[in-house]
Amino acid sequence: MMPEKQNTHFQRKTHPLHLSIDVPLLIIVLSLLAIGLLFVYSSSWEFALQQEKEPSYFLKKQISSIAVGIGGGIVAFYFDYHRMQKLVKYMVLGTLILLFLVSIVLGEARLGATRSLWQGSYQPSELAKLVIIIYLAFWVDSKKNNINTISFGLIPLMAIIGLFCGLILLQPDLSTAATIFILGVIMFFLGGADLHQIIRVSSVALIAGLSIVLFHPTGRTRISEYLSGLRNPIEGSYHMIRSIEGIVKGGLFGAGIGMSTVKFTKLPFAPTDSIFAVISEEVGLVGSSILILLFVLLFWRGLRIANHAPDFLGKLLASGISIWIFLEAMINIGVMVNIIPFAGNALPLISYGGSSIATVLTSIGMLMGIARITKQQDDKQEGRVTHAVVDLRRDDGWRDLSRTRRSADTKR
Repeated sequence: MMPEKQNTHFQRKTHPLHLSIDVPLLIIVLSLLAIGLLFVYSSSWEFALQQEKEPSYFLKKQISSIAVGIGGGIVAFYFDYHRMQKLVKYMVLGTLILLFLVSIVLGEARLGATRSLWQGSYQPSELAKLVIIIYLAFWVDSKKNNINTISFGLIPLMAIIGLFCGLILLQPDLSTAATIFILGVIMFFLGGADLHQIIRVSSVALIAGLSIVLFHPTGRTRISEYLSGLRNPIEGSYHMIRSIEGIVKGGLFGAGIGMSTVKFTKLPFAPTDSIFAVISEEVGLVGSSILILLFVLLFWRGLRIANHAPDFLGKLLASGISIWIFLEAMINIGVMVNIIPFAGNALPLISYGGSSIATVLTSIGMLMGIARITKQQDDKQEGRVTHAVVDLRRDDGWRDLSRTRRSADTKR
């Protein structure tokens, strides 16, 4: 009998340890951050010298922003997302106050827009993207049984999104307002909204958006330049022409790290909005394709975390964050190759910009926190299938999913 007891004790001691962090997601994020730091330095050192600063000035500022973002991510990782329910109203109120201060009271005008506070070091519109995802996740989760009722679903949703977009349009920041609206529609859709409602909302928003764009001088200019660029790239905007020039020069394998020429010939916003053009010239189609692949993998990993989240709220949060980061990346890249009209979206985790990278890293910490809670619950339940595939947009897919049900299915 004694050998059997010792064997049992040994088996318990060697029970596999489940890491509390999503390692694949961590590797993807670290890879993107390393690429970002490399090309922020490559695209900014000459600009730093022109401003009589040391060549690594912008690189050091980016590292500081990453440190802030990692700190926020660690807090979000260990903070149970269910506990945010008591804080979400204050988060929305605080963000709206910041947007109001920027748009109307204390905002600092830069390049024809008023988007930042504290000498351009902070843009509340970046925080607004994450806050709207968090708020709508809690709101949709609480209203899921009445999501298709106009008075309980559609009207309140449009009111809060309209308030955010209205304050951002005052800056003016057309691209961020459009991003927030798209995120709102996606969250509404994932929450189980009727497709007819979504079509009606999107149609009204499209008409309103086109009206704003056509009557706004910046919007008219961007649409005109975009259409001209589609007809003939040489007739497009100066920004697009310089970006395409860098991508074409890069060819298949690129000119080499640090060897971009377009960044020296007045490519607008080389370290920020246009960093993808610098990357494409220096590492070519192969290197830029690897970068796009990393964003696809991040998107896939985020949706997988959402797929296995322990509840409907976790699924909404993880899906919203994943879609937002991927959407921002595709908009930025699409602008650089003139697939879509010009928008000022940063390339997440790559572009220089403290507000953007700190907010994205905090959201990734939240995404990893959802995965951590999922793994903790998995560890409490043994003998069940942990990799069941769930349809993210099935009518009852998220609502019917429960741990007890999955356990029962496994026992069968």
